[in-house]
Amino acid sequence: MTADATGAATDAADDWQQWHERRLETVSAPYGPLALTGTYWLEDFPDGRLPDTPGTWVADEDAVVLTATGSDGLTVDGKPFSGEVRLGADTGPTDAARVALGDRRLVVLVREGVWGVRDFDPDSAARHRFPGIDATPYDARWAVPARFTPYAEDRTVRVPNADGRERGLGLGGELAFVLAGQRLTLQVSVQGDGSLWAVFADATSGVTSHRFRFLYSGAPDADGRTTVDFNRAVLPPCAFADAFLCPFPPPGNTYDVAVEAGERNLV
Repeated sequence: MTADATGAATDAADDWQQWHERRLETVSAPYGPLALTGTYWLEDFPDGRLPDTPGTWVADEDAVVLTATGSDGLTVDGKPFSGEVRLGADTGPTDAARVALGDRRLVVLVREGVWGVRDFDPDSAARHRFPGIDATPYDARWAVPARFTPYAEDRTVRVPNADGRERGLGLGGELAFVLAGQRLTLQVSVQGDGSLWAVFADATSGVTSHRFRFLYSGAPDADGRTTVDFNRAVLPPCAFADAFLCPFPPPGNTYDVAVEAGERNLV
């Protein structure tokens, strides 16, 4: 290895270490994934009463109607609340959710027309006992050049989710690359900023790694070139809290290759 190559490898390993430390901070943040204590679909609670949550929550076409009294202790937009309010889905940071109960944040969401409420509690047991993430140190062999080919039209495939329900997963194209001597492809979703996101499994899944993982890649250039870096494969949110949905890998995104890289499991 040349001096330049040695320096580049050291820089890449340092960058990975910083990324890993940021991941630990993000996961263990007050409103990170460890804080999620429940996801409640309103269709499962026809009386509008959610577990350990004051007020009544009722889906009404394009919104959720929350009704509460002052004694319920809820706030809406930072102010004590009583009466009735229509709520759309919270799309910003969890700590900016419109409805709160003390430090808890009650996040309104909708999936395929079904409305629900997520309960994030910084005092959750999972957050207090978080042991850390088992992640394999950086290895340049797992970062490879890739070529992105967009689909002529976006596709939606039905896949199981971690909560036992099946939902659509939007796919915008395919990455092609060589990994461990094998030519592989990866079906990916295209995010709003042009970056790519995928769900994959490999020969380690359910053995020495979580049963599936997420992978993010930078936006491809004008020629479709980007990098697939399995050193930055991450545990899905449902590895930290059972109440996350988490789509399983679509057909074609499960490999025979053992990807001994990235985040593997909780410690």
